[in-house]
Amino acid sequence: MLPLRYLAGYPEDLQQQVREVIEQGQLATMLRARYPGSHEVRSDGALYDYTLALKNRFLRKAPVPDRVLFDSRLQLAENALGINGKLPRIQGGKIKCKREIRVASVFKEAPPEFLRMIVVHELAHLKERQHDRAFYQLCSHMEPAYHQFEFDLRLYLTQIELTGPSCPALSLAMTKD
Repeated sequence: MLPLRYLAGYPEDLQQQVREVIEQGQLATMLRARYPGSHEVRSDGALYDYTLALKNRFLRKAPVPDRVLFDSRLQLAENALGINGKLPRIQGGKIKCKREIRVASVFKEAPPEFLRMIVVHELAHLKERQHDRAFYQLCSHMEPAYHQFEFDLRLYLTQIELTGPSCPALSLAMTKD
C-alpha cells in the first residue's frame, strides 16, 4: 500500500480514493484542471507586498511583519511550508524582536491558491499561536476555501514527492496553458 505522508491525518477511505487516483495516473491531470493558473509573486519584495495587503485587509490591528521572504532551506520532508517567528536582535543595551515570515520556495511555482493559503496560515499566527479552533476559524475568515486549498496542497505535495519537483508532467500541470 502506497504511504501518503502528507495525508496521514485524513480518514483511510479518503486516502484510498487518493491512492486509486494515483494508480490511474490522474493526480496531475486533476490538479491541472482545478488550478490552471500561476501567480506573479516571484521575489521577496513582491511576497512582502502580497502578505502586507492580506494583513491590512483582514488583520489591521495585528503587528506588521518586519520581513517576509521565500526560503529555499525550508524542506518539505520536515513538513515546514512556512515559518512565522520572532528573531531577537541586540540594539545597544536592549533586545528587540523582529517578526519574520518565511515561505518555502516551492510556492514560487505553485498555483496562486496555494500561495494564498500558506500566507493566510502564517498571518493567522500573528494573532493565534496554536493550531486550535480559533486559529482555523481565522484562516477560514481570511480565505473561505482554506480547508479545500490545504487538502489540495497536500495532494500537490504528494504529486511532487511521487514524480520529483522537476518532472515535466508536474510542471505542465501547474503552469498556464
